[in-house]
Amino acid sequence: MNRHSLGTFLVSMQFTSLGLHLVLAAFSLDGDPPEASTLILLALGLALGAWALSCNRPGNFSLLPEPRQGGRFIQTGPYRWVRHPMYLALLLISAALGGITDSFPGWMLSLTLLGALLIKAGFEDRWMAEAHPGYAEYQARTRGFIPFIY
Repeated sequence: MNRHSLGTFLVSMQFTSLGLHLVLAAFSLDGDPPEASTLILLALGLALGAWALSCNRPGNFSLLPEPRQGGRFIQTGPYRWVRHPMYLALLLISAALGGITDSFPGWMLSLTLLGALLIKAGFEDRWMAEAHPGYAEYQARTRGFIPFIY
């Protein structure tokens, strides 16, 4: 499987699990508002995603793990602390959706997303190191998803 096909497969897993999770969450709402912790996770995920996107110039961001030709290596904003802030944002949103559904299928969708993003991040780290000379040093000093932890 070539890089583009692999990346497309991982992105499709990512969007399928998120889409199914959104549908499941919509059907799980029973008229009661979600818990405050769920809303906080959702707000944090959306804010982090917006911050990460704002640090990228137009055309630099890609859904695929393969770096864009001529893309810029970003180390500012949330990228100062984690290499994959967009993935963390999606995981926070997925955790919020898991809190809404609070069901086995919902949590399995969260785990599916986590697995897809961990695999995607591994390929992205490898391919970024090939494309950008300073990436290996950045990778050594910066965590993948959670600042100072993982």
